[in-house]
Amino acid sequence: MRFELYRDAGGEWRWRLRVQNGNVIADSGEGYVRREDCEHAIALVKRSQEASTVDMTNKIA
Repeated sequence: MRFELYRDAGGEWRWRLRVQNGNVIADSGEGYVRREDCEHAIALVKRSQEASTVDMTNKIA
């Protein structure tokens, strides 16, 4: 897997996570004015392995 850091058509920084077969499995969902903010978001995702998984199938919306 790899994180790709790029600028969108509006000039904002974004990231996407691409797997070996070329598919994108996650993206930033928003643009960042500063590259440093985009890199910080990537770092947060990298640390997300510590996050718990919550089964929401039985929760009432």
